Amino acid sequence: MPTELRTIATDKAPKAIGPYSQAIGAGDLVFCAGQGAIDAATGENRKGDVAAETEVTFDNISAVLAAAGSDLGHVVKTTVFLVDMADFAAMNEVYAKRFGAHRPARSTVGVASLPRGFRVEIECVAIRAR
Repeated sequence: MPTELRTIATDKAPKAIGPYSQAIGAGDLVFCAGQGAIDAATGENRKGDVAAETEVTFDNISAVLAAAGSDLGHVVKTTVFLVDMADFAAMNEVYAKRFGAHRPARSTVGVASLPRGFRVEIECVAIRAR
Protein backbone atom coordinates (compact mmCIF):
# COMPACT_ATOMS: atom_id res chain seq x y z
CA MET A 1 0.00 0.00 0.00
CA PRO A 2 1.54 3.37 -0.99
CA THR A 3 2.28 5.93 1.71
CA GLU A 4 -0.26 8.73 1.78
CA LEU A 5 1.23 12.20 1.35
CA ARG A 6 -0.07 14.99 3.59
CA THR A 7 0.29 18.68 2.81
CA ILE A 8 1.45 20.60 5.88
CA ALA A 9 0.40 24.25 6.09
CA THR A 10 0.32 26.80 8.89
CA ASP A 11 -0.28 30.53 9.03
CA LYS A 12 2.45 30.73 11.70
CA ALA A 13 5.08 30.44 8.96
CA PRO A 14 5.32 32.26 5.62
CA LYS A 15 3.00 31.08 2.89
CA ALA A 16 4.69 29.32 -0.01
CA ILE A 17 5.67 31.90 -2.65
CA GLY A 18 5.54 29.43 -5.50
CA PRO A 19 4.08 26.06 -6.54
CA TYR A 20 5.24 24.13 -3.46
CA SER A 21 4.14 23.32 0.09
CA GLN A 22 5.59 24.46 3.41
CA ALA A 23 6.10 20.76 4.11
CA ILE A 24 4.92 17.33 3.04
CA GLY A 25 4.31 14.47 5.44
CA ALA A 26 4.95 10.92 4.25
CA GLY A 27 4.30 8.34 6.93
CA ASP A 28 6.26 9.53 9.97
CA LEU A 29 8.63 11.65 7.87
CA VAL A 30 8.25 15.41 7.43
CA PHE A 31 10.00 17.10 4.48
CA CYS A 32 10.18 20.86 5.09
CA ALA A 33 10.70 23.28 2.23
CA GLY A 34 13.49 25.80 2.59
CA GLN A 35 12.68 28.67 4.92
CA GLY A 36 14.14 32.14 5.03
CA ALA A 37 13.71 35.26 7.13
CA ILE A 38 10.14 36.17 6.21
CA ASP A 39 7.73 37.54 8.80
CA ALA A 40 4.83 35.08 8.83
CA ALA A 41 2.25 37.71 9.80
CA THR A 42 3.15 40.32 7.19
CA GLY A 43 4.94 38.35 4.47
CA GLU A 44 7.70 40.98 4.59
CA ASN A 45 11.42 40.25 4.52
CA ARG A 46 13.16 40.38 7.89
CA LYS A 47 16.62 40.78 6.40
CA GLY A 48 19.56 41.67 8.58
CA ASP A 49 22.88 40.14 9.42
CA VAL A 50 23.06 36.38 8.96
CA ALA A 51 22.55 35.67 12.68
CA ALA A 52 19.27 37.64 12.74
CA GLU A 53 18.11 35.98 9.51
CA THR A 54 18.99 32.55 10.90
CA GLU A 55 16.91 33.21 14.05
CA VAL A 56 13.81 34.12 11.99
CA THR A 57 14.46 31.16 9.69
CA PHE A 58 14.45 28.81 12.69
CA ASP A 59 11.23 30.39 14.00
CA ASN A 60 9.62 29.57 10.65
CA ILE A 61 11.01 26.02 10.55
CA SER A 62 9.77 25.44 14.10
CA ALA A 63 6.26 26.62 13.18
CA VAL A 64 6.08 24.29 10.17
CA LEU A 65 7.39 21.37 12.21
CA ALA A 66 4.82 22.05 14.95
CA ALA A 67 2.02 22.00 12.35
CA ALA A 68 3.34 18.60 11.25
CA GLY A 69 3.45 17.22 14.80
CA SER A 70 7.21 17.50 15.14
CA ASP A 71 9.91 19.82 16.49
CA LEU A 72 13.61 20.63 16.18
CA GLY A 73 14.46 17.70 18.46
CA HIS A 74 13.12 15.31 15.80
CA VAL A 75 15.04 16.75 12.83
CA VAL A 76 17.26 14.13 11.21
CA LYS A 77 18.78 16.15 8.34
CA THR A 78 19.22 19.79 7.39
CA THR A 79 20.58 21.56 4.37
CA VAL A 80 21.82 25.11 4.91
CA PHE A 81 22.25 27.41 1.92
CA LEU A 82 24.56 30.42 2.43
CA VAL A 83 25.23 33.22 -0.03
CA ASP A 84 28.56 33.97 1.65
CA MET A 85 30.51 31.17 3.31
CA ALA A 86 32.18 33.84 5.44
CA ASP A 87 28.81 33.90 7.29
CA PHE A 88 29.22 30.24 8.33
CA ALA A 89 30.42 30.92 11.90
CA ALA A 90 27.59 33.37 12.69
CA MET A 91 24.96 31.03 11.20
CA ASN A 92 26.51 28.06 13.00
CA GLU A 93 26.33 29.81 16.38
CA VAL A 94 22.56 30.32 16.03
CA TYR A 95 22.16 26.81 14.59
CA ALA A 96 23.95 25.24 17.58
CA LYS A 97 21.88 27.30 20.04
CA ARG A 98 18.58 26.34 18.42
CA PHE A 99 19.36 22.61 18.27
CA GLY A 100 21.00 22.43 21.71
CA ALA A 101 22.58 19.01 22.31
CA HIS A 102 20.76 17.51 19.31
CA ARG A 103 23.00 17.21 16.23
CA PRO A 104 21.12 16.30 13.04
CA ALA A 105 23.07 15.41 9.91
CA ARG A 106 23.79 18.56 7.92
CA SER A 107 25.06 19.79 4.59
CA THR A 108 26.03 23.43 4.07
CA VAL A 109 26.12 24.71 0.52
CA GLY A 110 27.46 28.01 -0.80
CA VAL A 111 25.12 29.52 -3.39
CA ALA A 112 25.29 32.54 -5.69
CA SER A 113 21.97 33.97 -4.47
CA LEU A 114 18.75 33.15 -2.64
CA PRO A 115 15.15 34.27 -3.18
CA ARG A 116 14.23 37.74 -1.92
CA GLY A 117 17.86 38.63 -1.29
CA PHE A 118 18.28 36.50 1.80
CA ARG A 119 21.69 35.46 3.10
CA VAL A 120 20.55 32.07 4.50
CA GLU A 121 17.91 29.43 3.76
CA ILE A 122 17.44 26.16 5.64
CA GLU A 123 15.45 23.05 4.75
CA CYS A 124 15.05 19.93 6.84
CA VAL A 125 13.72 16.40 7.16
CA ALA A 126 12.23 15.34 10.50
CA ILE A 127 10.20 12.55 12.03
CA ARG A 128 6.87 13.16 13.71
CA ALA A 129 7.03 13.23 17.52
CA ARG A 130 5.07 10.48 19.22
